[in-house]
Amino acid sequence: MSIIVQKFGGTSVGSVERIQNVASRIAEEKERGNDVVVVVSAMGKTTDTLVGLAREITSQPSKREMDMLLSTGEQVTISLLTMALIQSGHDAISFTGWQAGIETESVHSNARITNIHTEKMLSHLQSGRVVIVAGFQGMTEAGEITTLGRGGSDTTAVAIAAALKAERCDIYTDVDGVYTTDPRYINGARKLPSISYDEMLELANLGAGVLHPRAVEFAKNYQIPLEVRSSIEKVEGTYIEEEASMEQNLIVRGVAFEGEITRVTVFGLGNALTGLSSVFTTLAKNHLNVDIIIQSQTDQNTTNLSFSIKEQDLEETLAVLERNKEQLGFTHVENESELAKVSIVGSGMISNPGVAAEMFEVLAQNDIVVKMVSTSEIKVSAVVDEKNMQKAAGVLHTAFNLDAVKMEEITLYY
Repeated sequence: MSIIVQKFGGTSVGSVERIQNVASRIAEEKERGNDVVVVVSAMGKTTDTLVGLAREITSQPSKREMDMLLSTGEQVTISLLTMALIQSGHDAISFTGWQAGIETESVHSNARITNIHTEKMLSHLQSGRVVIVAGFQGMTEAGEITTLGRGGSDTTAVAIAAALKAERCDIYTDVDGVYTTDPRYINGARKLPSISYDEMLELANLGAGVLHPRAVEFAKNYQIPLEVRSSIEKVEGTYIEEEASMEQNLIVRGVAFEGEITRVTVFGLGNALTGLSSVFTTLAKNHLNVDIIIQSQTDQNTTNLSFSIKEQDLEETLAVLERNKEQLGFTHVENESELAKVSIVGSGMISNPGVAAEMFEVLAQNDIVVKMVSTSEIKVSAVVDEKNMQKAAGVLHTAFNLDAVKMEEITLYY
């Protein structure tokens, strides 16, 4: 028998009716003769509700206690889904992340999986049961409950698929695949039949919410076949593979965008040689992720350093910098919020110069000011005012011929 891992997101299990629908999808896979492990998220907006309750008590809740709180959301889903499967005549058992053997590093709220002990899951699979696992959570070696950060259920599913050497991992969600951009905001967004691991990883890192970046990273490292599919409609989704098999002539394959970005500028760093490493080492030790970085030398032979972070990390970033001000040797810090990051992604950019120039020209023609820039071999990102985020994404989507058109027209792009 092949092992198939299925993952269902929060909207897919957002009500009893939807949980029963998910149970029927699982039963279909089981009846094909496969062993099935299912990873689920908390129902609907449960996590948001729990976060809201914590914020009513304190603006800075303990990360450990937040993990204790948020991990309860998935427990509701796994038990209800298991009941639905048993009711339909299929033997099933539910496990929290730690019961399933998921071990993580000792970092609360954004832990990484370090090991998965598969013995318990394999034992129940061999007994013919469907194994239902709570996503997003695990346990440290010392027995502390941890969570994997938003979208962590995707990572749980792919990591389990790798550990069990599953035939494939199906990610079921409220959309029927990976689109050229977010169809909820941009008219003309088009479903891609396939996309490469590298392109999907860039899109996920840049704000495309359909898959968690660490999940794509796991899939690429362990060569786990992924398919993003609809939990409601029975249609083909998007295959994520080493090399996308279609639309190779497209230079840009997708446009991603992400709001709530803040630019932090550290002024007057005195040591140009070690100042940068000191700042980023200090932030990294406090588990603060920095994105786009710009350095500039001043007339006074000091360095000004700008970087972008998530708005939710601003308060902690400023506190860490202030605590280490004397050691780091800067004069003061300023920040600018209400920014957004808009990015174009495509493996075809490697061999086609001038893509960044075209992107900036399109933004300039639409009176959109670029405040920061970051590039890699297959992506270009620009930080703009948040009020211009959707407009920027839309004009870039059109400019790079990604709007919904016939496939024949797409392949004639070059």
